[in-house]
Amino acid sequence: MQMLTAEETGRAAARLTAEIKKLAGGRTIRIMEVCGTHTVAIFRHGIRQLLGDAVELISGPGCPVCVTPANYIDAALACAKQPGVILTSYGDLLRVPGSRESLAEAKAQGADVRVVVSPLDALAIARQEPQRKVVFLAVGFETTAPTAAAALLSARQAGVENFLLLSAHKTVPPALRSLLTQGACLDGLLLPGHVSAVIGLAPYRFLVDEFALPSVVAGFEALDILTAIRALARQIAAGRAELENQYRRVVLPQGNPQAMKILLDVYQPVDVEWRGLGLLKESGLVLRPAYQVYDASLVLQLKTQPAVEPKGCCCGLVLQGRMQPAQCPLFARECTPLKPVGACMVSREGACSAWYNYGKRGEGA
Repeated sequence: MQMLTAEETGRAAARLTAEIKKLAGGRTIRIMEVCGTHTVAIFRHGIRQLLGDAVELISGPGCPVCVTPANYIDAALACAKQPGVILTSYGDLLRVPGSRESLAEAKAQGADVRVVVSPLDALAIARQEPQRKVVFLAVGFETTAPTAAAALLSARQAGVENFLLLSAHKTVPPALRSLLTQGACLDGLLLPGHVSAVIGLAPYRFLVDEFALPSVVAGFEALDILTAIRALARQIAAGRAELENQYRRVVLPQGNPQAMKILLDVYQPVDVEWRGLGLLKESGLVLRPAYQVYDASLVLQLKTQPAVEPKGCCCGLVLQGRMQPAQCPLFARECTPLKPVGACMVSREGACSAWYNYGKRGEGA
């Protein structure tokens, strides 16, 4: 992307906004931004306000922490409470409520729970403390799964046997298929740039071939997002449904073959539970048999119980795009970033968190 001054960016945004409104033709276009990073960027750049009634932006299931079910947190808590275990995790996950408590609460009670910024940090801890088992909470989509897989391969190459993964990795296309099969009322999709950089375009082909839904891969700057929305508006106005890539400086049609090879060498797809979306066919990633000595759920003999979601929490409907966060009766009342009830209020990329931090806190945005 050509570097523009703030003034030039403002003029370009104004032109794009005007064109989108003209293409909308007086109606409201319903577009889902699949990715949580997009949700935050849209709020941060004030894009909702720029577009007004011409475009309704609906947050989708693209926040990995948000879609991780409560029973995964319960399993992580079971890990943390076993003698000799060090639990490592990205920071967002610590405050996500499990069925009865969070990892942050367990940490406060003495469990050895450590925040890391990379699975390689967890691997380093495993090297430093070979007498203890170090479990990394492997949460995320196709973007982060190759990194965890690479850390596991590094552990195996170095003979580090006390490094374990508790995998909750998920893949995005099955979630989109589920939403559309269930009749999600959308005019178009903003597809996630980060995930697309890994998987490429082909896994999204069904969106246009089977559901005739305009779909555009978007970057994360204000002009990236507005350009992608304009591309969607042009398709909608013309009655077309095509798969477009408006993030070509990062996303190649074939994705990142090396990252996908590492991912597929280490993981295999399985049916898994998503918060709010239920059990989705082949939407999760677990370690292949050759790597099961690194699988925390097997090594520590964890037993997963059915998830118990917080009473009154509407995260599930928000993740399906059936409810805007401010419509949840708990939003900005019982549920706030300081005292979250649901996962969507915990993660920085969660829709409820974004509405609370950038919106009007209960009055809509």
